[in-house]
Amino acid sequence: MSLLAPLRELDSVQRHTVLASFLGWTLDAFDYFLLTFVIVTVAKEFQVGTAEITYALFLTLAARPLGALLFGRLADRFGRRPILMLDVILFSLFEFATAFASSLTALLVLRFLFGVAMGGEWGIGASLAMESIPAKARGAVSGLLQSGYPCGFFLAALANWLLVDHIGWRGLFVIGAIPALLVLYIRRKVPESAVWKEGAQAKRPGLLEAMRGHWKLAIYLMLLMMAFNMFSHGSQDMYHTFEEVNLHLPTGSAAAFVLVALLNLGALVGGLYFGALSERIGRRKAMMIAALLAIPVIPLWMYGGSLILLGLGAFLIQVMVQGAWGVVPTHLNELSPAAVRGTLPGFAYQMGNLLAAITATAQTWLAQRHGGDFAFAMALWMVLVALLLALLLWLGPEARGVGFGHHES
Repeated sequence: MSLLAPLRELDSVQRHTVLASFLGWTLDAFDYFLLTFVIVTVAKEFQVGTAEITYALFLTLAARPLGALLFGRLADRFGRRPILMLDVILFSLFEFATAFASSLTALLVLRFLFGVAMGGEWGIGASLAMESIPAKARGAVSGLLQSGYPCGFFLAALANWLLVDHIGWRGLFVIGAIPALLVLYIRRKVPESAVWKEGAQAKRPGLLEAMRGHWKLAIYLMLLMMAFNMFSHGSQDMYHTFEEVNLHLPTGSAAAFVLVALLNLGALVGGLYFGALSERIGRRKAMMIAALLAIPVIPLWMYGGSLILLGLGAFLIQVMVQGAWGVVPTHLNELSPAAVRGTLPGFAYQMGNLLAAITATAQTWLAQRHGGDFAFAMALWMVLVALLLALLLWLGPEARGVGFGHHES
């Protein structure tokens, strides 16, 4: 528990800011993952194959860089807090509208618009939190913030398990409008970033000027986040389909829910542990260890042979996947120049999403060419991506503990 001691040293305002950023990413992920649980059901209603529905996931991921750039630039210019509130309202609105999609085309358009709004949340929330806390707390807070993603996955699984048989897939998306209430909490409890206010009166450079001398870094971060997104989405997006197709567990079943619950419990543990550990051993080393330790867990995760072993594999794979991810918020913010800290981390993250957006469709393609075997497709994908991620981390820079605000050069 000593690794998490910095969290206890945050004051009340800092805790509210961290909580709001955590909840923003949790509810954003909740809205995203709802679709992954009902791919088969939606495909049947629109009388198309599952691959056609995975294009909705692709479009959401592909749209996120647009949102990261748009909302990130707005946040750098007008402040983190108001743009974060606008972003939360918009992604909740598009989630709600998805419930009323009348055709596959309408569904695809709405999920693209949802992706634009979703793309802005992570970068703004992370920069708001990281600029509001002491440097020594960044590792622990980074792990906590990124743990919002698996928490959102778990809430989506819980909603699907409890409600899908009663309200259908469309009803789930109506519930997806609830995150809009987070705006009320942010408005009452969360102040603007002091680091942003410190430079608010200064002339702010344009994006191209601010990025001068940093383009190689930006390209590297995009490639790194491509590998990270292939890692996380490769382990999560088609997991429920794997349960249905390979394990023959119907959607909404208790067994399917338990596996997803264990998967997300592992993600929570991994994010918190490796995020805090990075404060001691370094950002890159912590992420590389987590990525490489995922490889020996993969056989248990996909080929455990019993629900108990599969559950253990689901838990351990996400300890490693989200353990590596738990370091990402602080790593990207520490590497980003001050003038584009609202833009670059989120844009690099979401450009990585764009480059990795084919993950679900590619895994489906691999599975179909091996007799519908999603276990083979997901296992092969994860081994290759874990190795790629470790290599990119080994080659890259680190700026652990760099000063923000007036401490920045």
